[in-house]
Amino acid sequence: MTITDRAPPIPYSSGGRLTIDLNALKRNWQLLASKVGQAATGAVVKANAYGLGIETVVPALLSVGCKHFFVAHLSEAERIRAINSTAEIFVLNGFLPDTGSIYHALHLTPVLGSLAEIEEWQNFAARHPDAPQAALHVDTGLNRLGLSLADARRISEAHRHGTLGFSIRLLMSHFVEAEIEGSATTKRQCEAFLKLHQTFHNVAASLCNSSGIFLCPDSHHDLVRPGYALYGGHPLWADHNNPMEPVVRLEAPILQTRMIEVGESVGYGGYWTAKRPTRLATLSLGYADGLPRGAESSDVKKGGDVLIGGIRCAMLGRVSMDLLIVDATDVPIESLKRGSYATIIGDELTIDAVGDSAGTIGYDMLVSLGSRFQRHVIG
Repeated sequence: MTITDRAPPIPYSSGGRLTIDLNALKRNWQLLASKVGQAATGAVVKANAYGLGIETVVPALLSVGCKHFFVAHLSEAERIRAINSTAEIFVLNGFLPDTGSIYHALHLTPVLGSLAEIEEWQNFAARHPDAPQAALHVDTGLNRLGLSLADARRISEAHRHGTLGFSIRLLMSHFVEAEIEGSATTKRQCEAFLKLHQTFHNVAASLCNSSGIFLCPDSHHDLVRPGYALYGGHPLWADHNNPMEPVVRLEAPILQTRMIEVGESVGYGGYWTAKRPTRLATLSLGYADGLPRGAESSDVKKGGDVLIGGIRCAMLGRVSMDLLIVDATDVPIESLKRGSYATIIGDELTIDAVGDSAGTIGYDMLVSLGSRFQRHVIG
């Protein structure tokens, strides 16, 4: 049974409906957990759980045994802690000045990625012997956040001699291109991280993201951190079948249809011109709802598609703030009634496919999903 089979009619007070299948989300987590042996499986729920809502996603993951969550900001960690008092919560975007008291009060795990952060946490831990453990983030090639390998080795010396001043919960790093099978860069990162981890005695390690779970089985270590795959995103290179179930479906109602003749243009700027008599359908959806303007089409550029009655319909011209025009010429007229709906994400139009057609990625599609939809949650 598909997501749409179980969804109620679209309420016309909303521009469209976003259906979130928590049963699929939970099965995705369980599939990922089954791939990693004795390693624990956490969940990355930053960016408001990839746009689906922390308060929606986290309880579902807790219900199937997820105990470790990764967020970007303290505000996201606070929301998880309000849901659950015992989950382990890692804050990835560094330890910002003068925030130690928040980590302490909510028992959150700071992820320290610089010598300055380590020094401040050392000072905080000296004043608060019951401070939480901290994680160390090491840069193995991304050059974004994290300690250099040289600095990390010095920290390992202090840890080994008991002079660091705080307890290390986790050593972690971040892949550059884990989704590329056979990547030499990923291999170098795995080797460098393993060599470093061997110097941190009795410290757990975490390296693998969604793609790494499938392509780097020798580097699962103690804790894996899937994100995108949980929400139905493709964790592997494009020539593989996606092993994950779709979690979201996006639909929007037809507001109006009309016929135009050859040579007539469509939308702002007249970017697209009819090459045949064309039946247009205008949908209640636009870039204010998270549909990228890159999905637009013109006389020289193919844009995205939607599905109406199971038939692909090309997006025409520019994407407006609230509206989208599509070519419904080949759709049977009975499927084009006012209030009938088109599928924007769903079935063959996966989040990866829709992102690609808009010149972006599925991650961007997920986190950009707007707040105006009716959100229908299954499970």
